[in-house]
Amino acid sequence: MRRLIRIVIVVLTLVLVCISGWVLTYPESSDPKNIKYVLWKAGFHTMDLDLATGTMIGDRGRDSLVLGKTKAQLRDRFGFLLLPAEASPYLRGWHQDTEWKDTAGVFIRDSPWFVVLDGDRATGLVLVKGY
Repeated sequence: MRRLIRIVIVVLTLVLVCISGWVLTYPESSDPKNIKYVLWKAGFHTMDLDLATGTMIGDRGRDSLVLGKTKAQLRDRFGFLLLPAEASPYLRGWHQDTEWKDTAGVFIRDSPWFVVLDGDRATGLVLVKGY
């Protein structure tokens, strides 16, 4: 029995050391490797959704958060979506002046992420940057 307790203590200590190392290695909340973002992305943690959409910029796996999802699933994940007509003047101007002007889609929150929709499903993710 004592041997089992020692093994459990060693395993828990190793897990704690690994998690602590991860937290110390990626302390910036805007880093896509930050533990809070990784856990939010996996559905195990809540996070400031505006911060999450900003963090998506550096995330190579960001498409998996959006592509193939319905608008309802996107709303569940990101809180709210904006039609181009509801977006800020900058985002609305971008939408009207680019190849996406005749494309159905929504913006994720007040972020620079435009989700291309085919019917009710997301088929593309576009980052609005300096147009």
